[in-house]
Amino acid sequence: MSMTQHAEPAVDTPPAPGRKQADGRTRQRPLALRLLARPEVGVFLGAVAVLVFFLFAAPPVRDGSSMANILYQSSTIGIMALPVALLMIGGEFDLSAGVAVITSALTASMLSYQLTMNVWVGVIVALLVSLAIGAFNGWLLVKTGLPSFLVTLGTFLILQGVNLAITKLVTGNVATDDISDMDGFTQAQKLFASTFTVGGVNVKITVVWWLVFAALATWVLLRTKYGNWIFAVGGNKHSARAVGVPVTFTKISLFMLVGFGAWFVGMHQLFSFNTVQSGEGVGQELIYIAAAVIGGCLLTGGYGSAIGPVFGAFMFGMVQQGIVYAGWNPDWFKAFLGVMLLGAVLINLWVQRTATRR
Repeated sequence: MSMTQHAEPAVDTPPAPGRKQADGRTRQRPLALRLLARPEVGVFLGAVAVLVFFLFAAPPVRDGSSMANILYQSSTIGIMALPVALLMIGGEFDLSAGVAVITSALTASMLSYQLTMNVWVGVIVALLVSLAIGAFNGWLLVKTGLPSFLVTLGTFLILQGVNLAITKLVTGNVATDDISDMDGFTQAQKLFASTFTVGGVNVKITVVWWLVFAALATWVLLRTKYGNWIFAVGGNKHSARAVGVPVTFTKISLFMLVGFGAWFVGMHQLFSFNTVQSGEGVGQELIYIAAAVIGGCLLTGGYGSAIGPVFGAFMFGMVQQGIVYAGWNPDWFKAFLGVMLLGAVLINLWVQRTATRR
């Protein structure tokens, strides 16, 4: 007697209407985690906390003119922090950014004064010099493969020495001559260092330029092919090159953007004070880099935003002026910056781990 087994056909039971099967690979993360994944969220919360703290600790901060001064201090840092942040997202950083600002201002001032030319000639030549310095940094880095730390440290030392030596040689002093009575000065001052009134409060034009540059940088990062290239070369330049990203062009152009920022801030300093001290700028590069790091940019590259450094620069300006308005010893400023930097790094680390946790 034989027994035959018959296999029952498999029947797929459709899911109940209105219900979706959960899949860990496609399940959408909670809104809070998605927000934490944004690099600027942590620094935004930090900026709000610093603002609230000084609103109570330093009552003068509540005045409109005080806030305008804070925004001005923030803008002079923030304008440079933006291209520095883009460069860091691209996987590099520039230690010569601080003295490059002074190089630009010295070039425009001495060229215009010594040759008795319209100041706009000096402004344009200074722009070309600043772009050339950035292009040199980028070209040397790409051609030699040396770390940007070494390349830009060398440029930093060269520019620091050249600034002092050339200024003494040409002017016989450590500062340039006053150019406020030269042709074109008034027009240039309107562009780089003018003041306008809002509700009875005087606001520096650099605040407007800062926000315009931030909006432009954000658009470039998030809406253009060049922005994708920046993230790609910062993440892995070899993989980026393999998929057709022009790594050499991207790296060099990012250093040139830093040069453009140095030129703009240098012109602001020149047309604000009419003269330039050749020994200034040393140490400012660390402020720019710190503002970008506090803003969520990683030193390893491939991660960050343009909005984060805006809040990072605001925190710097808020602390710098808030200490003065609170009547505290301004020597504490650098200590506050160190605490802010370490705190921001730890917060960014926690945010990334929380955002990537399933």
